Amino acid sequence: MAEPQRKRGRPRSAPEAAGTIQALDRALDILDLLAAHPGLTLSEVAERMDQSPSTVHRVLHTLAARGVAESDPATQAWHIGPATFRLGSAFMRRSGIVERARPILRALMEHTGETANLGILNGDAVLFVSQAETHETIRAFFPPGTRSALHASGIGKALLAFGRPEILREVLERAPLQRFTDNTLTTPEALQADMSRIRHRGFAFDDEERTRGMRCIAAPVFDLTGEAVAGISVSGPTHRIGHEHVKTLGAAVAAAAGDLTQASGG
Repeated sequence: MAEPQRKRGRPRSAPEAAGTIQALDRALDILDLLAAHPGLTLSEVAERMDQSPSTVHRVLHTLAARGVAESDPATQAWHIGPATFRLGSAFMRRSGIVERARPILRALMEHTGETANLGILNGDAVLFVSQAETHETIRAFFPPGTRSALHASGIGKALLAFGRPEILREVLERAPLQRFTDNTLTTPEALQADMSRIRHRGFAFDDEERTRGMRCIAAPVFDLTGEAVAGISVSGPTHRIGHEHVKTLGAAVAAAAGDLTQASGG
C-alpha cells in the first residue's frame, strides 16, 4: 500500500519557534512547494500545506504583489514568479557559478562558432542564466531568465539523464509530454531510450525537439557532491550543426562542462 503523501509546512497548531516569524515561514514554505510542484491550485496548496484556503489565499496574493508568485488566469494554477529570478541571480553571483562560467562560455563559443549557454534546474524546467552569443547573424538566443521544458532541451535532457532519479520520474509521470515539433520526445519509452544514449556518450542532443531548424548539444555540470546542478550547451541552426558535427561538438561541450565542474569545486 502506498504511503500517504506527507504534508509540507508547519501544521496550523504548531507553536512559533523562538526567533522566527510564522507568517514569513509559511510564505517561504509555499514558495518551496511551488518551486517543486508548479501548477498547483490554491486548494491544492492549502491541502498540501495543511492550511486554510483563506490563509493560503492571503499568502499567495501577497507573494504575487511582490512578483515572487503568479497565477495563470485560465487555469488558476500557481507558479513561482519572475522576481525569484532576481533573487536567485543574487545567489548565483555569490556562489560564483555564473561568473566562473563566463570565460568558459566565451571560449566554447569562439571554439565552436555557436552560441554557448548556461542553464540550471528550475522546478520542472531549465532556467537559462548566462550566454555567450555567436557572431553569426542567424543564431540561437536564450536571454537570462528564459525557461525551457526539461524533456525538449539539450540542457534539460542532460540534467534528467545525470540528475536525481526522482526528477526524471516526475517528468515521466506527466506523459504524454508537451509536443513542440515533430521531433519532440513525448513518451516515456522514447525519453528513457534517449537517457541511455546520453549517459553512454556523456552529452545530450536536442535534434530540433524544441524549435524547428535549431539543434543543441549539452553536458552536465556537477557540484562537489557529484550532483548535476547545471548544464552547458551550444545551440545553432541545422545548416551549421549537421549530424556529422554532433560527436565533435559533443566532445567540446563535455570538456567545457568538465572545466566548469572543476572550477566550481566539483
